[in-house]
Amino acid sequence: MDVMPLLLLVAGSAAVAAAGRRTPVPAPLLLVAAGLAVSYLPGVPDYTLDPHVVLPLLLPPLLYTAGTDSSYLDLRAHVRPVALLSVGYVLFATFVVGCAAYLIVPGLPLTAALVLGAVVAPPDAVAATAVARRVGLPSRITTILQGESLVNDATAITAFKVALAAAVGEGATWAGGIGEFLLAAVGGVGVGLVLMVPLQWLRTHLREALLQNTLSLLIPFVAYAAAEQVHASGVLAVVVVALHLGHRAWEVDFATRLQEDAVWRMVAFVLESAVFALIGLQLPVVLRGLGTYAVADAAWYAVAVFLVVAAARFVWVYPATFLPRLLSARVRAREDDPGWKAPFVIGWAGMRGVVSLAIAFSVPLTVHGGGPFPERNLILFLTFTTVIGTLVVQGVSLPPLIRLLGFPAHDTRAETLAEANAQAQASRAAEERLDDLLTDERNALPGPLADRLRMVMERRRDAVWERLGQVNPVTGESVDDTYRRLSREMIGAERAVFVRLRDGRYIDDEMLRTLLRRLDLEEAAAYREAA
Repeated sequence: MDVMPLLLLVAGSAAVAAAGRRTPVPAPLLLVAAGLAVSYLPGVPDYTLDPHVVLPLLLPPLLYTAGTDSSYLDLRAHVRPVALLSVGYVLFATFVVGCAAYLIVPGLPLTAALVLGAVVAPPDAVAATAVARRVGLPSRITTILQGESLVNDATAITAFKVALAAAVGEGATWAGGIGEFLLAAVGGVGVGLVLMVPLQWLRTHLREALLQNTLSLLIPFVAYAAAEQVHASGVLAVVVVALHLGHRAWEVDFATRLQEDAVWRMVAFVLESAVFALIGLQLPVVLRGLGTYAVADAAWYAVAVFLVVAAARFVWVYPATFLPRLLSARVRAREDDPGWKAPFVIGWAGMRGVVSLAIAFSVPLTVHGGGPFPERNLILFLTFTTVIGTLVVQGVSLPPLIRLLGFPAHDTRAETLAEANAQAQASRAAEERLDDLLTDERNALPGPLADRLRMVMERRRDAVWERLGQVNPVTGESVDDTYRRLSREMIGAERAVFVRLRDGRYIDDEMLRTLLRRLDLEEAAAYREAA
């Protein structure tokens, strides 16, 4: 097996994604563009998407990272709009796009058109949240988009299986399709509920951070495989487990959280970069399979399907937003009027991604009886153009659209006040606990050490309030920023001494690693990564 193409894919996509962080263009769009350009360079091999790799090996970790970063409480508070988008909209888009494709493309059977509809129905989890976070959307819109993207793949994959069964001649019925959908949904949630408690127990009872992080890397694949084994939705199983573990992450020790955060950031960065680069690299594969279609006809079909996909989302989003308010006084009393801007952004943030392409490549070559699957190559082409079209047109225009609509910026002062009040309450509790402990002679400490505990606690409490204070007129830094900078300079001076002592053979490398780790933990405590 030649691993060089895989290494080149990972290294190249990571380099492009890193460069994209320094440009105003979202990284997913740069990666797709780079993949498109590289696909025609001489000597570049074909990177054909294998659904047996993408769905069970790439989708679970991406869903898991998105799930653990999401808020279970926020999703529960917005369960209605999330459900209407992740289930209702996907089924609606499957039907509308399928019927439109049936009417637009001569000779395309309705069953095959519905397969296309299911393939392009789900917006992509990574693309939507990446753009939403970068442009600073209000938290409610971001939560709805995140929640939709976590669940909609399960709806689309199930709808695809039902439409595909009808297209290949397996005699699928409406009752059978509804039954399969319910089995996938209920079964996937059930598997997730069964797994989440023992997995959390293991996470809290394994004593070594290395073992806990190994378990963390296995969890999404275990949940996905267990659900698929019983013909349930692996997507929903992963999402349920991820939401539970993310909600109870505070129960795991600090070393595991620190390592786990670093590990999953790296995994997500590599996978997301490779996934979007793979989309662009599919162009030669898709075009070679297009066959005898004239360029003008293929282009017309592509534009028409893209327009239907974009319009269908608005047709669904506005009624789904305002009809519940119109029909229910309870909804009107409990929720603020969203206005027209928020639904417009949600409607425009419908970028498709690699899951659609992976599902499309899983369409079989033949139907029952041995005949070719009707218009399979055209389905692949229209899926590819829809994915590229939504990423380029909607992805590029979404940030300026949000700025044009004038959404209010985050109130950083209010957020800092909330953080300071929470820290003040926690510090009072810590101080009371320390006083109680020091009254017991078994906890006796010398005065300087007890004072040091109090000083660290006070430092945590005061640091947040200091961010609201005046800035240094010379440097423009807050008091807290200056403290952290000076702390870093001091730690850097210590680190240089340790290295010099190692180089002079006064200490060995093992002792150097021990001393450096101690400094690293102090530096991590003194610094907080910028949001």
